[in-house]
Amino acid sequence: MSVAFRREGDDEHLEPKFEIPIPPGPNLVTARGKALIDAKVVELEVRLAEPLEEPVLNAAKRDLRYWQTRQVTAEVQPEPDGSVIAFGTRVTFLLNGKERVLGLVGDDEADPAAGLIAFSAPLARALMGAEEGELLPFNGREDAIEVLAIDSL
Repeated sequence: MSVAFRREGDDEHLEPKFEIPIPPGPNLVTARGKALIDAKVVELEVRLAEPLEEPVLNAAKRDLRYWQTRQVTAEVQPEPDGSVIAFGTRVTFLLNGKERVLGLVGDDEADPAAGLIAFSAPLARALMGAEEGELLPFNGREDAIEVLAIDSL
């Protein structure tokens, strides 16, 4: 019999659902980031208490596993003093002649549209450890970044 006529069920033709990938490295978070993770876990636990269709239920369970892992592995970092660019600081700088303001936060808290980038991003790594007035290399240019100001988030 041809394989075309053999069908075990609809599930065999669906795309497999994989776990949400955990970013490599430590799970550094700000106090705000930890609160966001905690709120996401509570939100998903409440959602799982509701009657849900199987695909929605499975997706919510997968999301909950991810956020519970992030909750357990979260390492809340102390608030920086603002003397150098570090995790949890907001930095004002010139990049290619344009002034930008970015906060350096954890992977799950990052929101580039809101001016928050992950500490693991290439731009964040280029900024880390710098002081006000310093010129930094980036994208092959030795003086691509000029640090204007450093504040706590």
